[in-house]
Amino acid sequence: MNKEKQYQKLKKEAEILRQKLNEHSHRYHVLDDPVISDAEYDRLMQRLIDIEEMYGDLKTADSPTQRVGASPLKSFTTAQHTYPMLGLDNAFSDQDVLQFHDRLKKNLNVDNIVYIVEPKLDGVAVELVYEKGVLTRAVTRGDGITGEVVTENIRTIKSIPLNLIVHDNNAIPDLLEVRGEVIINKKDFDALNRSRLENRENLFANSRNAAAGSLRQLDSRITAKRPLDIFIYGAGESHGLNIKSQQEMYHRFKDMGFKINPLIKSNMTIHGALAWYKELESLRVSLPYEIDGMVIKVDDVEMQQALGQKARSPKWAIAYKFPAMEEVTVIRDIIIQVGRTGALTPVALLEPVDIGGVTITRATLHNSDEIERMDIRTGDSVLVIRAGDVIPKVIKRAGPRTSNNHKPFKMPEFCPVCHAIVKKIEDEVVYRCTNSACPAQIKERLKHFVSRDGFDIEGIGDKLSKQLVEQKLVTSFADLFCLKHSDLLKLDRMGEKSAANIIKAIESSKTISFKRLLYALGIHYTGETAARLIAERYENIEQLSKATREEIAGIDGIGPVTAAALSDFFDSPENRLVIEKMIKAGVMPVNDLYHKNRVQAHISESNSQFFQKRVVLTGSLETMTRKDAKEKLIAMGAKVTSSVSSKTDYVICGKGAGSKLEKAENLQIKIIDEGLFNTMMKKWTAG
Repeated sequence: MNKEKQYQKLKKEAEILRQKLNEHSHRYHVLDDPVISDAEYDRLMQRLIDIEEMYGDLKTADSPTQRVGASPLKSFTTAQHTYPMLGLDNAFSDQDVLQFHDRLKKNLNVDNIVYIVEPKLDGVAVELVYEKGVLTRAVTRGDGITGEVVTENIRTIKSIPLNLIVHDNNAIPDLLEVRGEVIINKKDFDALNRSRLENRENLFANSRNAAAGSLRQLDSRITAKRPLDIFIYGAGESHGLNIKSQQEMYHRFKDMGFKINPLIKSNMTIHGALAWYKELESLRVSLPYEIDGMVIKVDDVEMQQALGQKARSPKWAIAYKFPAMEEVTVIRDIIIQVGRTGALTPVALLEPVDIGGVTITRATLHNSDEIERMDIRTGDSVLVIRAGDVIPKVIKRAGPRTSNNHKPFKMPEFCPVCHAIVKKIEDEVVYRCTNSACPAQIKERLKHFVSRDGFDIEGIGDKLSKQLVEQKLVTSFADLFCLKHSDLLKLDRMGEKSAANIIKAIESSKTISFKRLLYALGIHYTGETAARLIAERYENIEQLSKATREEIAGIDGIGPVTAAALSDFFDSPENRLVIEKMIKAGVMPVNDLYHKNRVQAHISESNSQFFQKRVVLTGSLETMTRKDAKEKLIAMGAKVTSSVSSKTDYVICGKGAGSKLEKAENLQIKIIDEGLFNTMMKKWTAG
């Protein structure tokens, strides 16, 4: 047999082997219904490996052999989600859920709504992108707008199809973005921690942390050894999915080979959903994976689109959280913790207690008013919960007090760290240290400043932050950028190489996005979302510092409280001086968000027809991607939204448009085809 004939024969055999292995993997990991032995599966896999090693060009991206992991990455790249991966509003009682239901009925002007409900999995959210049925990219949720690209790690999860199953009656969409929750089952988590204990490695606190840590391995070969699993729960962008309900979407996804949670219940009334919540709560302990509640979704897609979304969550879904896990223990002592804003928080030091698999030794007591209300003292038995299954809190005294040897707790008159006067702010329950230079505040502000979502300076953790502040090497953010190699060598357990790496990390952090700089400054009520909205409106610190409180409050999504905090921050000469010193030390904020999204002057001058208009894209475009079209519309001043409503001004329609086009026609919204859209863009560019 000549080489060409042998090659063609092996090429065909490899195709058959890939098909068989993908089918058997799906039956084993998704359907839990294997039809061949593990030994037979291993034999087929080894044969495919042999063929791919013989002819390297026969190795494909969707080959089952790619699940073992690839060469280590130097770092993760990032990617923006086509549509934001939003969080969910929470409900904690039947009343909260019924109020949610009443709001939806009022907004939709209907008497009945059909819901679909599913377990709220305690894992890590990811988005998987399939092009023509092949997995091409995987991205973590990140901040909801942008996430880390973890494609090689995702390929190692055996319950994720590398290519979608094709059925004659259901075509595979040209583009499909699905969203799911990566988890580790309870028994696998226990086995993983036992293995780490034997190898003298740090234990994972819970299965969610283990899943997150496994997904963020730069070496995907390590991820391949971790027992990760996934359930798919939603969709992002798609070309040709054309579904009318959440239930239909799950059926389609299951046919394509995705793993769908078996405890999803459809065709539910709101009272049926509440009844299933109680049953699901009783099943919680016996389930093979961790859940912390139930998600209630409107089933009808058109209703979802009509309801729309808020800045951080869809209006058509809510998470009904389970009561937090709780245990009784004894308070050994009550201490005061000083935060980065100067707030004094009483913390209970506890007799160690296991809650949900985590040993708890301290818990927040909220504030002095709560301590007085609960009448809690050192030595009392108390009920401790992990609120949201994460943050330990004392919620009440458990049983009668056995001893009166301890006096009632009182907040200190002076800060326990710097001894400055403590004051209770009017209309607040919080006591605050009045000294902005308090070492405890500086330390906590520094930790926030160098955190991953701030300047992301590797090597500066809790211990080093404490040393830098205690040695007075850092008294403000600006000091951080003036540190020298010799300064660090004076600190405990600091070697030449470590000091050099930290100085290098500080230097490389100096170029930073304006959004992350705003977040890092730790201004009251200015989290990641607020920082992003501010960065879209103001180009730099100088512009923002000159803005009035009223101007800032006028930004969509920024309220008066955040506006007041920002205004007060920049009114302070001390704060402005620190920023000036940072800039002089080489910090260079860049603001791509402003340059991408705030081009109003140019738009106004060139008379864009899309300026300030709400535009929806639907169908598949031939001359550009949907993402490119969206960016061009934003450049022309449009507000690009994902759903059609009576407020929509234009719908730009490509091939294969479905329900959005139909709804636009019913609402008599102006529809623009791709040809006209290109003409309008050329006219705007020429202008």
